[in-house]
Amino acid sequence: MMDDQAALATVLDQLQARLKALAQPTAPDPDGLPWPLTVPPESMVARVQQVFQLSDFELGVLLLPTLLELYPALDEVFATLGSHPEQRSPTWSLALATLPNPHWDAIAPDAPLRRYHLIQLGVGEILSRRPIAIEERVLHAVMGIPSLEARLQNRLLPLSEPGPLPPTYAAISQRLAAQWRAAPPTLWQLDGTTPLTRRSVAAALCHHLGLRGYCLNGQDLPTDLAEQALLRHLWAREAGLSPVALVVELSGHPAPEVIQATHTFLERVEGPVLYSGDPGLLQLSRPVHPQRLPALSFEERLDLWQTAFGSEPAVERATLAPIAAQFKLDRSHILATAHMLQTEVERSPKPDLTTRLWQECRQRARPHLSGLIQPVKVQATLAQLVLPDVPTQMLQAIIHQVQNKAQVHYEWGFADRSERGAGTSVIFAGPSGTGKTMAAEAIAAALSLDLYRIDLSAVVSKYIGETEENLRAVFDAAEIGGAILLFDEADALFGKRTEVRDSHDRHANIEVSYLLQRMEDYEGLAILTTNLRKSIDDAFLRRMQFIVDFPFPDKALRQRIWASIFPAAMPRQALDYEKLAQLSVAGGNIASIARNGAYLAAADDAPVTMAHLLQAARLEYAKLGRTIPVGEIRGWG
Repeated sequence: MMDDQAALATVLDQLQARLKALAQPTAPDPDGLPWPLTVPPESMVARVQQVFQLSDFELGVLLLPTLLELYPALDEVFATLGSHPEQRSPTWSLALATLPNPHWDAIAPDAPLRRYHLIQLGVGEILSRRPIAIEERVLHAVMGIPSLEARLQNRLLPLSEPGPLPPTYAAISQRLAAQWRAAPPTLWQLDGTTPLTRRSVAAALCHHLGLRGYCLNGQDLPTDLAEQALLRHLWAREAGLSPVALVVELSGHPAPEVIQATHTFLERVEGPVLYSGDPGLLQLSRPVHPQRLPALSFEERLDLWQTAFGSEPAVERATLAPIAAQFKLDRSHILATAHMLQTEVERSPKPDLTTRLWQECRQRARPHLSGLIQPVKVQATLAQLVLPDVPTQMLQAIIHQVQNKAQVHYEWGFADRSERGAGTSVIFAGPSGTGKTMAAEAIAAALSLDLYRIDLSAVVSKYIGETEENLRAVFDAAEIGGAILLFDEADALFGKRTEVRDSHDRHANIEVSYLLQRMEDYEGLAILTTNLRKSIDDAFLRRMQFIVDFPFPDKALRQRIWASIFPAAMPRQALDYEKLAQLSVAGGNIASIARNGAYLAAADDAPVTMAHLLQAARLEYAKLGRTIPVGEIRGWG
């Protein structure tokens, strides 16, 4: 097969013969000279003409300066053919005079020659006398010399050769490659997992397709429209000249101007392009082929952990299985964590490797989502909870379910017997102040997991679709680490679903159904709190794994709460817990009275007494808009 340089020489020889003939004093009739040029079909010259849809005349315009670049001695021929002897470069007027079927729109700014920066027009007041030059990148391309436009090199990062992918991602990359070959998409969208994992899958896809992949960070896109247009056209030219694909990445919390620049770029860019990022950030009008990358399976994560630690005796399968079940880390995070802890083992003869491994994974998997999700400082413990026996037992059962997820769900095979995920869905129901949030803290402390509070009143939007989008963002952010999600004030979203009367009722049902589905798919612990259990649809309640009732405490429970509420270091005098329990308030109010009473005693520079607590109780009741009934403080003195 003829190589590109030989093919180019063949084409240029034809053009050179034509120009030399026309430069003779007795020039032949131009119509009698061979035209169009015979272009070897597999050459880069043929590819350029086909990809950029150049007419025979436009191809001739492109090859005129190419001829001069490779045969500088032909400048005399150009001087002879030109309108001015001093002009020794090809000009637009020379092209019009020497090439058949000329058309003026060939050098229009939006025509292929200039739109894709195949040629440059020199300066000059008269358009027809302006010299024509071939862009350096295009010259190298038609000569078969691989290179990348210098203006692209400053912004694009070549994708590394893909290493071995876990089976889940290897299968996805192969499937996408098959779909791509069948019907090349204009824009593919990758989301899910981490940016590094998406980049690895994109690299594997490019490898399967025989394309050189380049990565463009949205942060590096110009916001100036003219600069961005130039970048798009240069990339489109590159995609026409060589087998390449572009991955545009948008990760983290990009600024609005970065999102807008990325949106504009992706709406108009040509060539094979993949968008790697949150699809919710961009609302593209052009066709998009979405592909969500799932987290690695439990078995894949466990295999990676075992491979990463090798024969390390301090890390056994029994230690790694709960880690693999709880934290959906990708391959890079698993390898980095294992390497770091192996270094610690070498430095410390007896490190608590199990605890350190859990802590490090917990740190790496922490979600980052401002606004909708707030971390809760965990202070309560199970020992501090004062509840009836049944809710206490249910809280312990919830902890056991999360702790033994790896063994029961994966190793014992329950995952194959049920469509329900490995997560745990719970409702805490009861009046305010009965300990629902405190119980969530105690569970988080027992499991050594992060707790995040989501205020559903802030998540719920009056705009159709935004509530689901907010919920999706919350679950996606927390998925990697299986963090405990506490959806507070669930009554803002849940209600007794009745007959659908209008579009608002229908949409409210959709929001509830979406949350229920995401809770079932979520592999962590999701807790909903409600003050009114009866306001939640029975169909929803039936799909919860635990419903824990937090009753208003009776007098016996209130006495136990009072007995445990004060810190050991607090000075006290003649406190009667049985009489304090006469106050008909919930545990949260008891904690407030105890704290305020301590401040009153500190102001008196005295131990906490019943008098201080009575004064604090009056303040608490006033806050509640109530007056203390006489019977509740009878016998206080």
